[in-house]
Amino acid sequence: MDRRGDPRALRYIVDHLPPGTVIRRQLLVVNKTSRAQRIDLYAAAATVEEGRFRFGEGRTQNELSSWITLDKDRVDLPPGGRTRVRATLDVPPPTSMGERYAVIWASTKSPPKKSANVNQVHRVGVRVYLDIGVGGEPPSSFTIGDVMPARDAQGVPSVGIRVQNTGGRALDLGGTVSLSEGPAGTRAGPFDVIEGTTLAPGTSGSVGVRFPRELPNGPWKIDIELQSGTVRQTGTGRITFPDPGEVGEPSELLAPLRTPQGILGSSLVAGLIVAGGLFVVARRVHRRRNARAEVGS
Repeated sequence: MDRRGDPRALRYIVDHLPPGTVIRRQLLVVNKTSRAQRIDLYAAAATVEEGRFRFGEGRTQNELSSWITLDKDRVDLPPGGRTRVRATLDVPPPTSMGERYAVIWASTKSPPKKSANVNQVHRVGVRVYLDIGVGGEPPSSFTIGDVMPARDAQGVPSVGIRVQNTGGRALDLGGTVSLSEGPAGTRAGPFDVIEGTTLAPGTSGSVGVRFPRELPNGPWKIDIELQSGTVRQTGTGRITFPDPGEVGEPSELLAPLRTPQGILGSSLVAGLIVAGGLFVVARRVHRRRNARAEVGS
């Protein structure tokens, strides 16, 4: 499948494979700090629970991480240095269907402080979303539900938007919200959805949007556009924000538009995460499948 048009697959490793498949990925590790770094490289467990992609503690393993091997487990990089690491994902033939999650980490430790014998660990990584099954990839889709307006004690307005994952793959939700037809015809936005909501197949959760404190209560017309990768949904409704410290009445969308789109595959995937001066990129090269397919550069 071609994933070149999938922005989610440009950040993470997202794939669908039959049992008994081997694939390989290239990872670029860059030291963007001003001093030499010793960097540990490893795969570890992850889960999708309660609307979040959750990392396992330390080097905790799960089924997917146990299938991942790296050709280097430690590298020493000078300031600005970079190196490539090959990750191999080997799916055993007798494997049950379903989606699994893991992270390929690059981790480094800061020197202990003189005042305390404590090491600080910095790590960045590339998420792995791997679905196992025969035939085509499960479709990805979701629906938008009620919209809940609120104001916090400081008077900052927000909305919570209920989302149901109705497809067969996990979703990383983003998008925008715009307001119009407010008092005296006021318009505001678009405002970005707060990122961080990940929904496993068949689960529901909420995404949030915060607005400027000075925004009047309304009423407002709200236009919502949410997406996960190439899958997008839109909806329109009416909301009124409450007074500070209160939660408003939930509003059903007047025009929820269902536009499910299947996730596209790709011949090129790059994952990018930056933190603590480390920079990690995962790149996918040409893939072919046989009864026991192997992919590499």
